Amino acid sequence: MKISLGQLALLLDGSLEGPAEREVSGIKGLEEAGSADISFLANPKYAPLLNSCQAGVVLVSQDQKTPEGLAVIRVENPYLAYAQVLTKATAKPYEPLGVHPKAVVEPDAVLGADCSIHALAYVGAGAELGDRVVVHPGAYLGPGVKVGSDTVIHANVAVYHGCTIGSRCIIHGGTVIGADGYGFVFDGERHFKIPQIGTVQIDDDVELGAGNTVDRSSNSRTWIQRGVKTDDQVHIAHSCVIGENCLLVAQVGISGSSKLGKGVVLGGKVGVGGHITIGDGAMVGGGSGVAQSLEAGEVVSGYPVMPHRLWLRTRGLVKRLPEIFSRVKKLEARLDQREAKE
Repeated sequence: MKISLGQLALLLDGSLEGPAEREVSGIKGLEEAGSADISFLANPKYAPLLNSCQAGVVLVSQDQKTPEGLAVIRVENPYLAYAQVLTKATAKPYEPLGVHPKAVVEPDAVLGADCSIHALAYVGAGAELGDRVVVHPGAYLGPGVKVGSDTVIHANVAVYHGCTIGSRCIIHGGTVIGADGYGFVFDGERHFKIPQIGTVQIDDDVELGAGNTVDRSSNSRTWIQRGVKTDDQVHIAHSCVIGENCLLVAQVGISGSSKLGKGVVLGGKVGVGGHITIGDGAMVGGGSGVAQSLEAGEVVSGYPVMPHRLWLRTRGLVKRLPEIFSRVKKLEARLDQREAKE
């Protein structure tokens, strides 16, 4: 995408400091960018790189100090501006495929306008797809599945019967939605399976990473609300509720019937126990274990979790334990000698 700095500033609602007629056509990092490239500074610790940056223009915050002669566009959020430019630059007109001859769409399935059903995809009986839905090769949409408009289902995704996916969602490859929840009762001799007759509801603007598993509820719904974004290898168990705009990083595991409020952030490999409530805006550091409910806005880490700053202090002390132990042993020896003299 070739664009002048004046047009770019207008697109981003930013303030240009540099030649409006200069044109740029690429996007690169601060160290790699050349005179025809856009770059950006989102993290202040990289500010020293501005002194040697050769980019045609750099997206910076409103108050960022910049060297003389470097063209910049000042915006409220440089990282967001970068994402907006990249989205604009890589956008391609949507060209519907229709139904590929090697796809299988059951006769009573309903497809909206301009859908793309790729080879070896399957759309089950009674399924309903909105406009411009894309179903990639090997994907399975079971009987009665509903998918909203402009949603993309990538290769080898499996959506079990009766599940619902909203509009503008992205479901990445290998994800399984609606498998049975993990429910068994021991009858004294064997584990008796509890029928999982509920469903999964995924609201609009959700993105699920590759290899996610979202289990159906035993009798109601597992509910992923609007704007949730998950990384790869995330597991959401039966009857969970994931509130709006939550972020779940790789290998998060959430046990059954737990509820996350709005805007909760779980770092990589966080484990959440069953029947737990995590309040709005809470944040849990990577590798932590949540065994009890958290209030809104709490920031915690550790296993089990504790306030994040306390966890950092605790971890700092762990590496000093051999030294502390040695000092304690010496103090004990001195006390023993004093007591022996008395």
